[in-house]
Amino acid sequence: MSEESGLVVGVRVSPRARRSGIVGRMVKGDGTVALRIAVTEPPEDGRANQAVCTLLAEAFGVPASACRIIRGASAREKLVRVAGDPAALSARLMALTP
Repeated sequence: MSEESGLVVGVRVSPRARRSGIVGRMVKGDGTVALRIAVTEPPEDGRANQAVCTLLAEAFGVPASACRIIRGASAREKLVRVAGDPAALSARLMALTP
């Protein structure tokens, strides 16, 4: 497995939420689909980003070190790479939200 194998997931993050979790999906203006994620951490010192990676790692069943933000570290809309088997990760992604 190469370092670049895995899945890139678009997310829209709501920091300082009452409860952390994947709350749904959204279709962006360009037609792509992103996960809507709520985290209780504030967007300060990378705490919300770390919470996003921890949440996605749990959802995909991978270690937290397998997730990293590749774009949008200081924005609400981010791209996150989840390392692992792309087929297995895609199946988990489809099962995450209705």
